[in-house]
Amino acid sequence: MTFAVSPFVPLALGFFGLGTGYLIYGPQELFGWPKRDGLVDAATGIWGIWLPGFCQFVTGIVLFVGLTWFQVFKEPPLYMAALAFTAYGIHWFAIGFNRFRQHDPRPNAGMAVAYFIISVLGVCVFFTASDWPVGLLFIGLALIYLADFFASIGVRLGERALGLFHIVTGLWLMYLMIATVYNLALGAHLPL
Repeated sequence: MTFAVSPFVPLALGFFGLGTGYLIYGPQELFGWPKRDGLVDAATGIWGIWLPGFCQFVTGIVLFVGLTWFQVFKEPPLYMAALAFTAYGIHWFAIGFNRFRQHDPRPNAGMAVAYFIISVLGVCVFFTASDWPVGLLFIGLALIYLADFFASIGVRLGERALGLFHIVTGLWLMYLMIATVYNLALGAHLPL
């Protein structure tokens, strides 16, 4: 059985979910608003699980299945996208749950190293594939995990830098979501 190649790659869902998560977490890290307490941690934890976690995980799984089982997606850089969306989605399940339960953030230092590496891999893949808008996204992701390492080990400036990179990268993700939808739904040609 052969399926037709689909132009409808589900990237917008992953961009939207991650961007929303960053725009929720960023102001708290950069500005201290809202001030963290048990109720705020529970709320941001739930958002972390469902928006960046679930949306990215679904996007990554659909990409992997579309690339491997059904072969409806053909562009090789989508393999990197599938890896990233799936890995980042799973990581947000843990980030959100740990925030919800107010667990110690220090183990995030090791996570930040691994996700910095996958982010740098994304920079290399997407710039090599001449996809500079997504390459820029991975630069933002690499900066997030660099800052997250320092935030995890208790460096106050690391948390503020993490908030700044979350907000800037979250806004870029909103652009990528809009460009993806306009390009697929309306035949526009926004850089993507």
